[in-house]
Amino acid sequence: MHAIVSLKMDDVAGSTTQRNVGQTQIEMGLSDYDRDNEDEDQILISPSDADRKDHEFKSTMNGPLVDALHVWTLRRVKNRIFGSIRIVTMQNKINLLLPFGPAAVILAHLLKREHGWIFFFSLLGIAPLAERLGFVTEQLAFFTGPTVGGLLNATFGNATEMIISLYALGNGMTRIVQQSLLGSILSNMLLVLGCAFFMGGVIHHKKEQVFNKAAAVVNSGLLLMAVMGLLFPAVLHFTHTELHVGRSELALSRFSSCVMLVAYVFYLIFQLKSHRNLYDPIDQTQGENGGVTDEEEVAVITRWEAISWLAILTAWISFLSGYLVNAIEGASESWNMPVAFISVILLPIVGNAAEHASAIMFAMKDKLDISLGVAIGSSTQIAMFVIPFCVVVGWIMGKSMDLNFQLFETATLFITVIVVAFMLQEGTSNYFKGLMLILCYMIVAASFFVHVDPEQDNG
Repeated sequence: MHAIVSLKMDDVAGSTTQRNVGQTQIEMGLSDYDRDNEDEDQILISPSDADRKDHEFKSTMNGPLVDALHVWTLRRVKNRIFGSIRIVTMQNKINLLLPFGPAAVILAHLLKREHGWIFFFSLLGIAPLAERLGFVTEQLAFFTGPTVGGLLNATFGNATEMIISLYALGNGMTRIVQQSLLGSILSNMLLVLGCAFFMGGVIHHKKEQVFNKAAAVVNSGLLLMAVMGLLFPAVLHFTHTELHVGRSELALSRFSSCVMLVAYVFYLIFQLKSHRNLYDPIDQTQGENGGVTDEEEVAVITRWEAISWLAILTAWISFLSGYLVNAIEGASESWNMPVAFISVILLPIVGNAAEHASAIMFAMKDKLDISLGVAIGSSTQIAMFVIPFCVVVGWIMGKSMDLNFQLFETATLFITVIVVAFMLQEGTSNYFKGLMLILCYMIVAASFFVHVDPEQDNG
């Protein structure tokens, strides 16, 4: 009995001892774990080791990963540049004429007496540049909003005519300036608008196209005001009723130009700010089921790409304009063609390439308000801004640029404005109205083909 009790007591003591040993081992393990954590904390806190690990991490980052990022960035920039070049220079069939620009420069240096070919190649080379200038301006308008975009379109839409005119004015060719600007107005009002009405009427022959009549009336009034500004100096000159011969005509032209510039500034405020609702286009995008049929257009190049292309195209047009203007008189002699016909008919057709393409495209999409804004709005800007601006610039340069466009040119402009105003008074268009405007332009072109400038005839 005593042996059994003693044995049980020994088992209890042994189990107690094992528990104490296990607890001691656990405590030792915890102390070792804490010591290891303290050592690890010391390692983490150690500045030298932290800097060493950070340097190792940065070395890893500055290795293959950064090189790959650099290569990817360069590839993306290169693809963006080539994509922009492809969009601007290869997406329109008229760009096939771009090589004629460099060809004109080469020809001018190799064959200096071939003025006819130099003029012809320069003319063909400027045509796609003028069209692309209008395209880039439209792209930039996507980022500037409708107000600034409208001003940009109005300014750069006639950039080609303004560049050619300023270059000719600097060389003292005031008659070429007058005739080329007059031809731009006639071309926009008769040829561009006529082709837009005709093509829109043919595509939409089952209905009569409509446009905002109120905006058309305002533009017609401004054009009549421009006719008044050009008419009085011509009448004063040819009736020999000047107070001071040779000076009153020039003084009246400069005063009238300043008044016309003020009127154009208020026209911009009226159109873009105070009465913007008057220029809202009539909704023509609703289909028969009431849904919108036209997709919303988006920009295909970025803002800075558009600005860069604007500078490049303007510089190239300015460069080619010098060869074009210098070859006009030589081309007239070699082709046996009046300078007036070249200045009034041929030059504006090239300068209005952008307006011509845009007006026809929008008319075919049944957006006549935009077509009128391109054709009539461009004519209004030339008559109320570009012509007076050239007079003021000539005043500053000491050139006798005036508003006396001679009776034949002024009468042609007056009849043109009256005809177009009658065409626009109903607020509707069809292919027959367009055909009549085109035929009127053919009459004007034939008239200038047999017209000799009085100053050249006297000289």
